[in-house]
Amino acid sequence: MPMGQDAEICLLKSGELMIKLPLTVEEIANFGEGNRELFVRSSTYSLIPISVAEPGLTISWVFSSDPKSISFSVVFREAEDTPLDQCKVLIPTTRCNSHKENIQGQLKVRTPGIYMLIFDNTFSRFVSKKVFYHLTVDRPVIYDGSDFP
Repeated sequence: MPMGQDAEICLLKSGELMIKLPLTVEEIANFGEGNRELFVRSSTYSLIPISVAEPGLTISWVFSSDPKSISFSVVFREAEDTPLDQCKVLIPTTRCNSHKENIQGQLKVRTPGIYMLIFDNTFSRFVSKKVFYHLTVDRPVIYDGSDFP
């Protein structure tokens, strides 16, 4: 592992990808209430890249896993063809006890690009996991005074 190389970037380069599920802000806006399900086989990771064209949005997530825990991280990539070495880790890999409680989080989009939610099960040699997740996107409310009487 080269010095200064983030574990998350190494995973994206050389880990075994199970499922890649690209989403747009519009698709997330039409998600509805229910949870979606993502399968992450043992020793693999799954990826939800979210393409965001406008800064100022807030991406929020809630997820749980079954059975046992899953690791979660968020990596920013400016464009599809940006080298992985130039990606930025926004949320370092965290092992989540998401089988016991819902894990919630959010991030504010400062730069347009691709925000990759990574569900990492590479630490688990035998146990495949299901991740139940729900995503929302909030636009900032811009008050323009138009509803003032």
